[in-house]
Amino acid sequence: MEHLTLLIDGDIVCYEATSAIEQEIDWGEDLWTLHSNLDEAKALVETKVMGWQERFSADAVIAFSDSTNFRKTVYPDYKGNRKSKRKPLAYKPLKQWMEGVWESYQRPGLEGDDILGILATHPSAIRGQKIIVSIDKDMKTIPGYVWNPDKDDEPVFYSTEEADYWHLYQTLTGDTTDGYPGLPGCGPKGAEKVLEDPSWKAVVAAYEKKGLTEDDALVQARCARILRATDYDYRKKEVKLWLPTDMASAT
Repeated sequence: MEHLTLLIDGDIVCYEATSAIEQEIDWGEDLWTLHSNLDEAKALVETKVMGWQERFSADAVIAFSDSTNFRKTVYPDYKGNRKSKRKPLAYKPLKQWMEGVWESYQRPGLEGDDILGILATHPSAIRGQKIIVSIDKDMKTIPGYVWNPDKDDEPVFYSTEEADYWHLYQTLTGDTTDGYPGLPGCGPKGAEKVLEDPSWKAVVAAYEKKGLTEDDALVQARCARILRATDYDYRKKEVKLWLPTDMASAT
């Protein structure tokens, strides 16, 4: 049987565990504090991750986001809607603990999603079969196996053509969670209509119909692009920004 590795979104696992164990304490006389027990968070993560490993008889690799993000150089307002949001109290120490228990990756300028995408599509970085484990819909833009433990009974396989489709779909719809708008006024139904012809040409035509340009579409596409192995220069340790010629269907 081929060796199997789960590529796990550490940002989400860590956030969910530390959010779950935060407790409000009322000390009386209008004094309130937040309390977190790190051991409780560790237990939650161990149960979850080791349960996944046992189910699939797999190793686990955890990916975390860097504090900097290359997409901000593409679109300065990227994730600007999160500036006022704090991480749970025990997030940092739990992350450090997770990095000591499982093989983990964090790279300058990259989000955890990008690391997952690179590892999943690199031919030799991790040998054998790989499954991305994440509840983030953006993972549909990565070719290969993806498992959303909150929704899917089994991992779902996305071909390169399907992954390219979902990348163009995100370019049109944008992502309110990540703070990039996509094509103004274009929701899921509109994106499906445009992508009856799943091509960059069709996406550009939709942008131009709204009085925008191909450059505007390219900015949104680069925000939506979760990196694959071919999108990174390993010698320079730099992102290679996406171009329409990177699509499998490009001629």
